[in-house]
Amino acid sequence: MTHAAAIPADSLIAAHAGQAGFRHCRAIQLKDDGRPAMVHFLRLMTSMPAWIDGLMVLRNRLVGLFGLKDLGRLTAIDPARAPHDYQPGERVGIFTLVSNTVDEVLLVDRDQHLDVYIALMRRPLAEGSCEVLVSTVVRTHNWLGRLYMLPVAPFHRLIAPIALRRLAG
Repeated sequence: MTHAAAIPADSLIAAHAGQAGFRHCRAIQLKDDGRPAMVHFLRLMTSMPAWIDGLMVLRNRLVGLFGLKDLGRLTAIDPARAPHDYQPGERVGIFTLVSNTVDEVLLVDRDQHLDVYIALMRRPLAEGSCEVLVSTVVRTHNWLGRLYMLPVAPFHRLIAPIALRRLAG
């Protein structure tokens, strides 16, 4: 089961949280199989339900009317690419990779109206388990960014736990 969590102070995303108008973090406890954070992130993105990817398609059509970029689909991940091959500056689905370590990945999408940072942190726990935390912070740049976040924030709060629960399945 997922639960709300504070953005970890030792996460790379914490440096961006202070300036953010939107902050969200969810966590889930999993069996620790030693897989790095990027494996969990890729699985999280590729296992999104079809209706969430459908919302991204709708989002892309609507924001195009306002001159914002088409992000593509959340599930558009190259399945043949090894998780450790991703390097900072490269695209990972709709995001650009900032950092890729064993225990954390930090990604960003920057646009004229806002910056979205997402981090997935893997923390080993006792007895062969780990906690996986997904943190999102959004810094808006203008009225368009604030307007954009009005419908997006509630959807994000709904989607994050659904996506995390799929990691346990």
